[in-house]
Amino acid sequence: MRRDLTYCVIGAGNGGLAMAGYLSKIGYKVNLFNRTLEKIIPLQKDPTIHLTGEVTGSGTLNRVTSNIEEAIEDVDVIMVTIPAMGHRSIAIEMAPYLQDGQIIILNPGRTGGALEVYEILSKKGKNNITVAEAQTLIYAARSTSPNSAHIFQTKKEVTLAAIPAIKTNYVLKLINDAYPQFIEAKDVLETSINNYGAIFHPGPTLLNSGHIERGIPFQYYIDGITPSIGKFLEKMDMERMKIGRMLQIQTLSALDWLEETYGSYGDSLYEGVQNTSAYQGLQAPKGLQIRYIYEDVPCSLVPMESIARVLGFRTPAISSIIDIAQIITGRDFRLEGRTADKLGLAGLSIANMHDLARNGSVIKSELEEVM
Repeated sequence: MRRDLTYCVIGAGNGGLAMAGYLSKIGYKVNLFNRTLEKIIPLQKDPTIHLTGEVTGSGTLNRVTSNIEEAIEDVDVIMVTIPAMGHRSIAIEMAPYLQDGQIIILNPGRTGGALEVYEILSKKGKNNITVAEAQTLIYAARSTSPNSAHIFQTKKEVTLAAIPAIKTNYVLKLINDAYPQFIEAKDVLETSINNYGAIFHPGPTLLNSGHIERGIPFQYYIDGITPSIGKFLEKMDMERMKIGRMLQIQTLSALDWLEETYGSYGDSLYEGVQNTSAYQGLQAPKGLQIRYIYEDVPCSLVPMESIARVLGFRTPAISSIIDIAQIITGRDFRLEGRTADKLGLAGLSIANMHDLARNGSVIKSELEEVM
């Protein structure tokens, strides 16, 4: 087995601690970066992450730092686990220190993450860096202390694509020993539209905002997704799938995704969620200052709404959640978030969108029909 790769995990949150702990536990050299030093001081004193749940044991980190140059120096694979609203800033922060041949994987990219990061690096002359994105975070996990995490379940399959797409198989082969669950996607448009966090995160959070704001404990998925909320999420999911069909992307419904990923069954999304063992015990957040709003609305729902408009149709269910989020927070997520224009997709034909996703650039002929 290949254990000579060096990983850097960016972010010491739920997913970052689980990923860094797992990779180091199975024998990889792992650096952990977190921008806020105070959060990682306990790990600097004792660089061991303890894992419980589906994966048990401990892993000792090679380096724990808030210095990005130290974190990514001479590493092979950079696993970014921070919220998607931080992808732009971390790309800018990493750019001066990136070395040719390094691989960046966004875990996950949400909608348009790899396109955003690739564009930033290209403008800074970093053309020999492969940027990839996972369709979702591979773990259902929660940090239990600054140096421990509980992994509820590892997903059976997670699609992944790189820019340029010709590098996807290379990336998969490189990380296959650690994560055989990653499988090839057609391109980063596929991973971006098959963003199930867009369905399962902001809607249930905002529709349960009263309970969350009062601090009433409940299981986020099991209790928070009621039959009526499940029906609303199905409407959002239908709009997401319509975007996928228009873009000629293979996509699954959220219900089918639960079956494929967790082995859950049901005649409705509500029933599928209730039958998902990985969601048992996952508690609701204790407030509304969370990534389910501040990440998933501008970096998942806003780009979906924007791409749909480029394609010529509207998304009333998705748009209503954006509207509620903006009213509650006082933020203009449509202005802040990823749009088709910011991702370089506005004014492109569907074929050209895939050209951009697969090659990192578009060569348009005068005869091409531009939407």
